Amino acid sequence: MSNLLKDRYNRIALEELAEDIQLVYRDFQVEEFLDSIFDETWNDLELKDRVYRISKKLGCYLPADYQEAIRVIDQVIPHYGTWVSGFAGFFPIFIELYGLDEANWETSMAALARYTPYASSEIAVRPFILNNEERMMSQMYEWSNDEDELVRRLASEGCRPQLPWAQSLPNFKNDASPILPIIERLRTDKSTHVQKSIANNLNDISKTHPELVIEIAKKWYGENEVTDWVVKQGCRTLLKKGIREALIIFGYNDGTSISVENFSLNVSEISIGESATFSFELFTTNATKVRIEYAIDFVKKNGKRSRKIFKISETSLKKDERKLYEKTHSFIDRSTRQHNEGVHTISLIINGIVRESLDFRLES
Repeated sequence: MSNLLKDRYNRIALEELAEDIQLVYRDFQVEEFLDSIFDETWNDLELKDRVYRISKKLGCYLPADYQEAIRVIDQVIPHYGTWVSGFAGFFPIFIELYGLDEANWETSMAALARYTPYASSEIAVRPFILNNEERMMSQMYEWSNDEDELVRRLASEGCRPQLPWAQSLPNFKNDASPILPIIERLRTDKSTHVQKSIANNLNDISKTHPELVIEIAKKWYGENEVTDWVVKQGCRTLLKKGIREALIIFGYNDGTSISVENFSLNVSEISIGESATFSFELFTTNATKVRIEYAIDFVKKNGKRSRKIFKISETSLKKDERKLYEKTHSFIDRSTRQHNEGVHTISLIINGIVRESLDFRLES
């Protein structure tokens, strides 16, 4: 059985969906709907394309009147998790495809809020932002005060400048200020769903406006446990990049009191699919906080190299403390990373600064 998320959208699951729709809307043509989805191109479609196809075909077989179609979906969506669960529900995408016009605005807004607890509407709201930014951001600000935590999450997640799988919001990459009232209102939200979304939104903003996120982090950090966690997660890209201003906020100095000793790699040559182990010792002359990371410069297909940073630990060392670390890294090919032959480099990073590096060769 496939473990791919896209394969949850299969004929068995969608037949159950179609039959549930038919119980509410007798004219729904189950077999015609399924045949229109599962044609000869289906197996080649990735997850997002499958979701959009299902949503588009729903529009062909649900009532032609949008308001009536929404009334049908309202009765069916409470069963959402019984047929399929996961990424980007097709009902919110249905709203994106068929409810974007002015005449359906109020109906679409109410439905997006109703549906997001079942199948997140975060992707579906973005065309509304692109179509009428001021009006939609006003709506999302209103959602940020909703009683339902998942609607509040939608207010933040939907306006992330670089939300994965979704349409980009170029205006927010250039100017993040329309997002700020929403994340400011939600900065102390008690819901972990909302907290994670605010952190991810800040992290997105940091990629184009690092100075703005640093300013926010300075303002929020120390306010309470929630904001401390949110800004730490929101600054994760800045911390990985070793941005000194960000590191200082969280108490990581330049590490001059910390010495790195006996940095070693157990192999000088390794085959793809194997693992390599490296070790090192840290010694500090003063009590200090330490952020320990390592970077690998991977060889790309074109022979150039690309650096990826991995966190080992965040800890505190006492005065004159010595600590030994050992870490193993796997070079098994995965869907998210394919390895290539060539000379790679592994580097040890302490408080954002590369301290030691070693080369090794990766063979097929």
